[in-house]
Amino acid sequence: MASKQTISQTGHSGVLHRMFLEHPGSLGMSWAGHAAGAVKIGAELIGAGCAAIVHAAVPGWFTESAGKTVTRIYEHIQARKAGSADPENWPDYEI
Repeated sequence: MASKQTISQTGHSGVLHRMFLEHPGSLGMSWAGHAAGAVKIGAELIGAGCAAIVHAAVPGWFTESAGKTVTRIYEHIQARKAGSADPENWPDYEI
């Protein structure tokens, strides 16, 4: 009975590691650091999306907001990739 429990716990632990720690660890980040960065970038992209929607209705407003935000985030990701230990294996979807 104890061996079944150990196998179950090990399998469960592997899933938790893969779900929460594997990706941030591959980027040299902690879970909390990765989460904070992802929330920050996500909020900025939501703001850029809102600016683009307002721009669609009133073309004179937010004429550069969305584009500048996306460009800045892209450049941030590219700089992190270039500074990584293994830029060739850096995931395209990194946050």
